[in-house]
Amino acid sequence: MMKIPYIPQDAPFNGDQRAWLSGFLAGLHSRTAIGLETSVAAAAPKAAASVLNVLVGTQTGNAEALAMDIAAAARAQGMQPVVTALDDVSMDSLGSMKRVIVVTSTYGEGEMPDNAQLFWEALAAENAPRLDEMNFAVLALGDTGYDGFCQAGKLIDTRFEQLGGKRMKTRIDCDIDFEDAAATWIGETLPLARAIDGDSAAAAMSVVAEPPARAKQGWSRKNPYSAKVSVNRLLSGPASSKEIRHYEFDLGESGLDYEAGDALGVVPLNDPKLVGALLERFGAGTDSEVAGLDRPIGDALLNMFEISTPSRELVAEIGKRAGHEELSHTLANGDREQLSAFLWSKDILDLLDLGGKSVFDLAEFVTFLKPLQHRAYSISSSPLVAENGVHLTIASVRYRAEGRERGGVCSTYLADRVEAGQNAGVFVSPNKAFRVPQDNDAPMIMVGPGTGIAPFRAFLQERQARGAKGRNWLFFGDQHRQSDFIYENELGDMSRDGVLTRLDLAFSRDQAEKIYVQTRMQQNGKALYQWLEEGGYFYVCGDATRMAKDVDDALHRIVIDEAGISAEAASDYVNRLKREKRYLRDVY
Repeated sequence: MMKIPYIPQDAPFNGDQRAWLSGFLAGLHSRTAIGLETSVAAAAPKAAASVLNVLVGTQTGNAEALAMDIAAAARAQGMQPVVTALDDVSMDSLGSMKRVIVVTSTYGEGEMPDNAQLFWEALAAENAPRLDEMNFAVLALGDTGYDGFCQAGKLIDTRFEQLGGKRMKTRIDCDIDFEDAAATWIGETLPLARAIDGDSAAAAMSVVAEPPARAKQGWSRKNPYSAKVSVNRLLSGPASSKEIRHYEFDLGESGLDYEAGDALGVVPLNDPKLVGALLERFGAGTDSEVAGLDRPIGDALLNMFEISTPSRELVAEIGKRAGHEELSHTLANGDREQLSAFLWSKDILDLLDLGGKSVFDLAEFVTFLKPLQHRAYSISSSPLVAENGVHLTIASVRYRAEGRERGGVCSTYLADRVEAGQNAGVFVSPNKAFRVPQDNDAPMIMVGPGTGIAPFRAFLQERQARGAKGRNWLFFGDQHRQSDFIYENELGDMSRDGVLTRLDLAFSRDQAEKIYVQTRMQQNGKALYQWLEEGGYFYVCGDATRMAKDVDDALHRIVIDEAGISAEAASDYVNRLKREKRYLRDVY
């Protein structure tokens, strides 16, 4: 009996190389198995015609990573994958594409990710091209905790069909635990893409070559590296209303590498106090066995499940069972804003208490819990400076409601339960769309209030280590200078050393009139516009709900005023910055 060739686990290949080789070997095996005599070399001219366009919309890097998985597997199966960010795709080029796989995440409440908004505006326009020659499939990423679950993928999928595209595979909508479902879908879709050439033999070959199981390659959220926390230091002052901490992780012998602009995923454990309160609510002990679980319930609630923020399914089920008039009325009306207001500050235990009695048994309750997820934080160090280490800048989320102390799942896990010298599970989430300019002479404008300063600390370290001559301008702010000016000494040193050319500060509550970073931008609009005209890059990091929108509005107003153009022309100007990858955001 013939054995399928394989690559040993300790072979010295990275994920992309291993994926390509796995598919290549599987392809060779399948050719032998079905009696094909055509050599790989002879098939090359045929493969050269098999271009597969993989179009990506990404906010945090997950969609981009999946796109690279698809490309590696497609390449192994004889196709020529071309991976392109959606905003880099012109409507003219889109109209000529024959086979397309779109991989896109959804940002916020159903919005397009940053690198797909311009594409969507052009695609949704009345003059969008016909796509009669296109065969397409859409892989959508999202989070069922949000109302606009996978909305970006749904919109693109529908619009492609409206324009005449032929769906070669039904769209898949992936939740936060997406790896296995996505891998299966990719394995089923690539043969269909390959078969569009009418090459049934090649299609048969590609069935065997499965896409790479990326989660098993190296360190990932399912296989995090246990890194020692070498520093856990409070940054904010004693009078601050916030608790901002600086963490340093020792990467040891992990082989983990990263670039300035990437994020670090941290895998938390739940608060033992909340675990205990839930167990008490159900009258269970930590060692109690529950049907369907492979471990005691105490371990499962601590390590496996999200037990703070309720899933939409859990909210709906409690609305049916608890007999709580306000919740039932809100759900019946379908008012999202009212529901959001009702759920504000409430955790799962609060919702369970609405019924006044047990509305579930424990085994049924856990079926409504989502998997415990990592939290991704913008890295605040450059690998050129933090040798074999990585730094994070995190605000600890704490509040009190209904007589109980509450906290952010991961931020308080790190702050309270991972002291210096202890370990936490981490992995790198690359963000290739948020990088220091390759041109060391290009000006760089950074807007990062509060913990939004994190990646810009890394950017400044990177430019200093490179010896870059480009000017650097930082807008930073928070509530009070005395207690909230984090990294003040470092920024002062960088200013004296000439690395930080300009530093504009906005401490909103140090005077009667509140001053924000966007205020400082407009006060310095002439110089800011001049930096952009001289090839400057404009970066924003921080709160997406208000700050990033206010900063975007301020940028548009500056362009209108300084260029003396209309609002429509200013939008075109800002959109050009986006297309040129000179307006980049890391917002959350």
